[in-house]
Amino acid sequence: MRIRMFIRPLMALSLLLSFFYFGLAQSRPPHPIQVLVSPDKPDWNYAIGEEAKFTVRVLQHQVPIKDVEVTYSVGLEKMPPTNKGELKLQNGLGEIKGTLKQAGFLRCEVKVNVDGLEYRGLATAAYLPETIKPTQTLPDDFWDFWNKAKADAAKVPLDAKLILLPERCTEKVDVYQVNLQNFEVGARLYGILAKPKQEGKYPAVLSVPGAGIRPYAGIVDLAEKGIITLQIGIHGIPVTYETTLYDDLRAGALKDYQFFNMDDRDQYYYKRVYLGCVRAIDYLYSLPEFDGSTLAVWGGSQGGALSIVTAALDERVKSLVSLYPALCDLTGYLHGRAGGWPHMFNEWNAPFMAKEEKIKVSAYYDVVNFARFVKVPGFYTWGYNDETCPPTSYYAAYNQIKAPKELFVVQETGHWTFPEQQAKITEWLLGRLGK
Repeated sequence: MRIRMFIRPLMALSLLLSFFYFGLAQSRPPHPIQVLVSPDKPDWNYAIGEEAKFTVRVLQHQVPIKDVEVTYSVGLEKMPPTNKGELKLQNGLGEIKGTLKQAGFLRCEVKVNVDGLEYRGLATAAYLPETIKPTQTLPDDFWDFWNKAKADAAKVPLDAKLILLPERCTEKVDVYQVNLQNFEVGARLYGILAKPKQEGKYPAVLSVPGAGIRPYAGIVDLAEKGIITLQIGIHGIPVTYETTLYDDLRAGALKDYQFFNMDDRDQYYYKRVYLGCVRAIDYLYSLPEFDGSTLAVWGGSQGGALSIVTAALDERVKSLVSLYPALCDLTGYLHGRAGGWPHMFNEWNAPFMAKEEKIKVSAYYDVVNFARFVKVPGFYTWGYNDETCPPTSYYAAYNQIKAPKELFVVQETGHWTFPEQQAKITEWLLGRLGK
């Protein structure tokens, strides 16, 4: 396992759409007021019991504001703070201290009010993250359940259908909307297939999506490098409609889909999702242009979870890329620490979610339990400031992976990536795919 750290701050790049994009490496603060919170150790890593010192600065037009008063809170991420208060910065600087007596992440959040507007900054100190253990349990019949589910799905004909998308095709690549039958008759899976026009045998990448409901563009740039790419949605609806339809579904029929039917492991929404990823691999293997062996799966957030899950479920996957995976150690909140997105057992939803059957069902879908069985090389990248997928949760899963793994940490990132991370992903993927 190789671990590399990267600290230089550059322009953030969202992963809302799962295709490669490289922006200009130019810093651009989001506001003229910046709240900078800086740990005193360059790698943000501390020993158990070691005191972390956070330096606080508030800048206006990149110049420190002197004698400004801020409010702060310090504690485990996503948990009630163990220390909070007010601090007046002297000559534009202040210091806040904290520590942890167990492995985890200590987050310092600072807020300031300037001209009636509130601004915020944070930093997160890591305490032996490589030793974080999961709270989730592994059911005795975990693989009995999933092997039967895969076997049942395999009996369903793929019935794949292609629609050429001429406006998305290039000189080198044909682009299609593809839909195929998912885990049961009548259930469909939609995606965008991009494949080289020139005859030959090619490796393939399955791109699995982040959470939400949206259209997809396909990953044409990779296809132009001689790689078959299939970018899938998970909701059984076409992925080429106008965005207003997806907005309506997000606010209506598919709102909070991640909680649907959690009382029943056979009916939980993510069963169709996880099996859909396997069915997408079935489809890639059916393509005459596929080389029959070289296949990677890649995604971020929910897609980061699906990458790990798919690699564990299907031995045909030969490598994976996972960015800040969701759905990790879902029971963390029941043990006094952060759990993974969608935070199904936190203090706000615990009264109606933290029921015995829902907790039992979560174990069959928790990325932690799939991570235990990953056997292929993987590239992983994330930061410590993620508030959507808390780092405690994805380290709980990552630490279970015994297969070769490379971790690229960019400490200050939240639920987004820098262009440098995307460049590393591309480099690693192309290497695994022989390109």
